[in-house]
Amino acid sequence: MLPRFDYGNAVRVTRNVRNDGTFPGLATGNLLVRRGSIGYVMNVGTFLQDQLIYTVHFLDQNRIVGCREEELIGADEPWAPSQFETREKVSARIALSLQGAVVVPAGTVGEVFKVLRDMPDAIHYHVHFPGHVLQVPESALDAVEQKVEAGDD
Repeated sequence: MLPRFDYGNAVRVTRNVRNDGTFPGLATGNLLVRRGSIGYVMNVGTFLQDQLIYTVHFLDQNRIVGCREEELIGADEPWAPSQFETREKVSARIALSLQGAVVVPAGTVGEVFKVLRDMPDAIHYHVHFPGHVLQVPESALDAVEQKVEAGDD
């Protein structure tokens, strides 16, 4: 397990980072760093011997947070902002079908499994709907209201 990034590398976080209870002085769930922010790797470690964790200093927010490798890209890599992110709840704006049969009615709530930023025409998502995981373009999804803690942006 070799780290992709090294000490001092500029990286961009690809999803909002919220306090999981380990950041002092803020309530659990509060936003720490907004997706798209750039920071600098200060340290590389492991969690449970199978996940790389990077200590990243986000200068604009003056926050030092731990990020998993899957949450980071190089700061100079292409970045396409997305409306949704991994683990976020979404609903189908339209009925979704496979081979002409509707498998996800409009309004069905699902969870984003993966953000696909490198598609040629638009951002797509792998979304887990009840009974199906589908690749869905951003235009076919709506946001689902989620409870956030006081003080969030």
